[in-house]
Amino acid sequence: MSAVLFDFSGTLFRIESTESWLRAVLRETGISLPEPELAEAARALESAGAQPGGARPERLPAEFAEMWAVRDRSAEQHRAAFTGVSRQVPLPDPALHDALYDRHMKPAAWTPYPDTEFVLRTLRERGIAVGVVSNIGWDLRPVFREHGLDAYVDTYALSYEHGIQKPDPRLFAVACEALGVDPKDVLMVGDERHSDSGAAALGCGVHFVDHRPVTERPDALRPVLDLVGQG
Repeated sequence: MSAVLFDFSGTLFRIESTESWLRAVLRETGISLPEPELAEAARALESAGAQPGGARPERLPAEFAEMWAVRDRSAEQHRAAFTGVSRQVPLPDPALHDALYDRHMKPAAWTPYPDTEFVLRTLRERGIAVGVVSNIGWDLRPVFREHGLDAYVDTYALSYEHGIQKPDPRLFAVACEALGVDPKDVLMVGDERHSDSGAAALGCGVHFVDHRPVTERPDALRPVLDLVGQG
C-alpha cells in the first residue's frame, strides 16, 4: 500500500458525549438547567440525532428525510439538517440550537482515539501518504491542528467542499488524485460500512473499525499498520 485514507468521526476522532456537549453550551451562554432537566434534554437531543458525529436519529420525521439524505453536500445543508432535528427538542432559549451546532465544530469537542497519533506518525515514518475523507459540513482541519495531528495528514477530501458525499466513489478519487496514488494501492479505513465501502468501487482496500467511545477503543487502528506493510 502506498497510501491510507481515513474517515474522521468515529475513526480517528470521537465527539464528546451529548451531555458534555449540552453542558458546555449552557456554560458558555450562562444558562442553567436543573440537573434532571439537563439530563432529560441531553437524552432527547441524542434520540433526535441532533449532535453531528453522535448517535443517528432514532426516528427521523418525514419532513427531514430529503434534507437529511444530502446534508453533507454543503455547509448550509449540514447546519440546516442538524439544527432542524435539534429544534424538535424544547430548550430554554431557541438560540441554543445554533450554539450547539457551533460547539460541535470546536476542537475541544473532539478527542482523538488513543492510538490515532501513533498510527498516523508511524505511517509518516514509513513514507505512506495519508488522506482524510469525510462526510462533513465544515472545515475539520483546525481540529487536527489543535490536537497536533495536522502534520501527519497530506490531504483532505471533505464532502461539503466538493458537493459530493460518500459512498460516491468520486470523493475517494479526489483524495487519491491529490496524493498522486493509484486507488488499487490505497487502503480506506472507516467506521461506516455503507459510506466508507464506496472506496471499493475504485479498487481500494477497505478496513472497518467500530464507532465506540474513546475509552472503549484503545487500539483498533493499530492493525492498519500490519495491513499496509512497510510502505
